Amino acid sequence: MSNHFFNNGLSPEITRALKGLNYDTPTEVQAKVIPLALEDQDLIVIAQTGSGKTASYGIPICERVEWEENKPQCLILTPTRELAAQVTEDITNIGRFKRIKALALYGKQPFNKQKLALKQKTHVVVGTPGRVLDHLEKGTFPVEEIKYLVIDEADEMLNMGFIEQVEAIIGKLPTDRVTSVFSATMPQDIKKLCQTYMVTPTEIEVQATGSTVDKIQHALLHTKDEEKYALLKDVTIRENPDSCIIFCRTQERVDDLMDQLDLDDYPCDKLHGGMFQEDRFAVMDDFKRGVFRYLVATDVAARGIDVEDVSLVINYDIPFEKESYVHRTGRTGRAGKSGKAITFMTPHEERFLEAIEEYIGFEIPRIDPPSTEEVEQNQAAFQAKLQQKPDVKISKSAALDQGIMKLYFNGGKKKKLRAIDFVGTIAKLDGISPDDIGIITIEENASFVEILNGKGPIVLNAMKHTTVKGKQLKVHEAKNGR
Repeated sequence: MSNHFFNNGLSPEITRALKGLNYDTPTEVQAKVIPLALEDQDLIVIAQTGSGKTASYGIPICERVEWEENKPQCLILTPTRELAAQVTEDITNIGRFKRIKALALYGKQPFNKQKLALKQKTHVVVGTPGRVLDHLEKGTFPVEEIKYLVIDEADEMLNMGFIEQVEAIIGKLPTDRVTSVFSATMPQDIKKLCQTYMVTPTEIEVQATGSTVDKIQHALLHTKDEEKYALLKDVTIRENPDSCIIFCRTQERVDDLMDQLDLDDYPCDKLHGGMFQEDRFAVMDDFKRGVFRYLVATDVAARGIDVEDVSLVINYDIPFEKESYVHRTGRTGRAGKSGKAITFMTPHEERFLEAIEEYIGFEIPRIDPPSTEEVEQNQAAFQAKLQQKPDVKISKSAALDQGIMKLYFNGGKKKKLRAIDFVGTIAKLDGISPDDIGIITIEENASFVEILNGKGPIVLNAMKHTTVKGKQLKVHEAKNGR
């Protein structure tokens, strides 16, 4: 593949979205995967998180699916809800101008709402194994048109005990399909899965485990459990990060540490599996945008969460699983930037360290705790940064969202309206072409149509006097989804 996305024969709609998202030069995994994926080859891709995997399968999927087909053509399986939501957002952004509709399916969200969404035109389904299998077993997820299956973070599926569910899902999909498996590591059970369900796959390996060592400065600090919090404060004063994730082993530990940091006026929030899903998404969104600097989290934040510019990761508790070390520390040093990962280790945790070092293939350098002098010297700068108003970033999709107006129409499936009816009507308006129409969502009694390129007001005014399929519908700008 060329060292430029736009020399790869991609359609104008996809190219336009990539430019809007500031995708320019492909990462190594994207350069190797995209050309083969565009040729519909089965692929096994071994690559670290942070290597640009989502776009490496998302771009070809958006390129290959057909807009006209109403039933899902692609299924992407992810181990966590956060990753499912993030991949759905990425697919929506990449496929924005081709009007690709992506839908996330995961637990702790109303089943019936998802069931209704699956009845609408949907091109790509992204989901966690449990909820996807639920829909398949209840017959609410039509799979006869599925041509692409992507299994993302396959080794984490294995760690979380999802492999049997993944196999059950595969058993319900059409056998004539293209399958891609993405994994940071390649355990025996995943190899077996690939051998069983894939057709002469091409294997692509992008940098071995521990490869992030050139981008990430690893360090180890010996401490006692009761001294950890004082050490954490000293380390954060010395490092003074713009953005930092502090990993703990349990939800209780996260809650306790968050309370302590809050009392000490750290701009912080927390993330763990015991929180409501909406709260988890809100916290991740705020952290990505830089609303606060310190995120205290369990391993739920160690996988697939793409936050730019995390300069420091602290393993407050050393992970019991060696793979978790790679995934936690992989939250920093992303997209070619450098980062630092500091691990705290208590006297009884030597065996976990040995397993990690054997796994990553190098010894983590031991460092001294910050001295009293260092802490005193850095205190003023640290306090100044704590008081600083955060520089809140706009989301990746904000550039794409400029010039987009979402219109609400008071008619949907019950009035026998389809996406194609709206396209046919709106594209005939003066000064409007099909390229000005974005994602269309048809509900039972309402429809939503995105109008692109700043032409929303023209369409809004015209549609007040224009029928759709012979029906005059009420129309207004949709606010907060309605």
